[in-house]
Amino acid sequence: MSRTLVRDLSAHVGERVTVYGWVNTSRLQRKMQFIVVRDHTGMVQVTNKRTEPASEVEETFERVPTESAVKVTGTVVANPIVKLGGVELVPDAVEVVNAAVSPLPINDQTGIDQRLDWRFLDIRHPARQLIFQVQTTVEAAMREFAYGEGATELHTPKFMGTASESGAEVFKVKYFDRNAYLAQSPQFYKQMAISGGIDKVFEIGPVFRAEPSFTSRHATEFISIDVELAWIDGVEDVMSFEERMLAHVLAAVAEKHGEEIRELLGAEVVVPELPFPRIPMREAIELLTDQGWKPEKVKGDLDPEGERSISALVKERFGHEFVFITEFPAGVRPFYHMRAEGNPDVTESFDLLWKGIEITTGAQREHRYDVLVKQAEEKGMDLEPLSSYTNSFRFGTPPHGGLGAGLSRILMVMLGLDSIRETTFLFRGPNRLEP
Repeated sequence: MSRTLVRDLSAHVGERVTVYGWVNTSRLQRKMQFIVVRDHTGMVQVTNKRTEPASEVEETFERVPTESAVKVTGTVVANPIVKLGGVELVPDAVEVVNAAVSPLPINDQTGIDQRLDWRFLDIRHPARQLIFQVQTTVEAAMREFAYGEGATELHTPKFMGTASESGAEVFKVKYFDRNAYLAQSPQFYKQMAISGGIDKVFEIGPVFRAEPSFTSRHATEFISIDVELAWIDGVEDVMSFEERMLAHVLAAVAEKHGEEIRELLGAEVVVPELPFPRIPMREAIELLTDQGWKPEKVKGDLDPEGERSISALVKERFGHEFVFITEFPAGVRPFYHMRAEGNPDVTESFDLLWKGIEITTGAQREHRYDVLVKQAEEKGMDLEPLSSYTNSFRFGTPPHGGLGAGLSRILMVMLGLDSIRETTFLFRGPNRLEP
């Protein structure tokens, strides 16, 4: 008999069907057996009445461990008392496809680190399954928006002959008879695509950062969402692209998963109003200083406490969860960020904060070869290894700008979770290379 998904059972009342899934829970009473079977679409109560002598189904249910893979065949019966969809399955045959070892190594009270050791078991939980269903919707909605804006999706190399952007925080790997580096970002490649006449560039792909960081928002490998836009009039065009993309994404998630997110994760997906507030870095620092903010290192940037505080101020004053922090000092931005006209100490750049967490960095890029080279030299960059990048600006590169955003951070904030370890299928950090 072919498989019927749990979510479709209400359409088969009175029919004999087969459900494939895992044993979620068992309640073995004196007269009845109640087994909840779970597949990726939901859960169904299997109700079996004990008999004398015991049936084969009864004996199987009596000994089958939780999380065993089973096939249950029976009749779908309407029962409004049953909370799981108002239907139950009365079985006439059970096949244990693969019995689980008992006891299980993790449960609902297990901490995140041990759960990550048994991630394949951990993600069987409906709330964890939901995270990756939402991730799929987020990526699909981002692509839908980008394609609608005329973007071309590219897949840039992850092996690089020279360290991207700087020599720090890169993983060096053996590449035949020479060294290579894992890409920190697709930044140089997407700019080369702009030089190649591709008007709008879009990519969702892995990047690697050799940061010995153990915070809830950092990973050594993560998925980056990258955009680069040609022929822009200014950095405002980049911010406009992102806020419209995020509004489109959140609307798609709210429509498809909003109720389930509320039920399983206790989070509310809110579609933001446009435009997002914009606050120059200078003004943000003044506002925070007036509130008593005293970071350990004042360098024209915000520490995590500053990000949380300025977001709280924006929420209070504008009722908005998002805020663009703009006009970062040149000293804290890469050499390829364009300097403001008439004020070379400030860049045409931004960070996007969502509920106090930075999810995006973006900027207008410097497209003029001579200015780009000068800014690199001011930063002490060795230009010789970057010649394939800098040469792409010598043949008519248009004004352009772009952004990079972390997928796992976006999911973490959207779903109200504590760490990107929850929103990453198999997390990689300084102390984790397994499973």
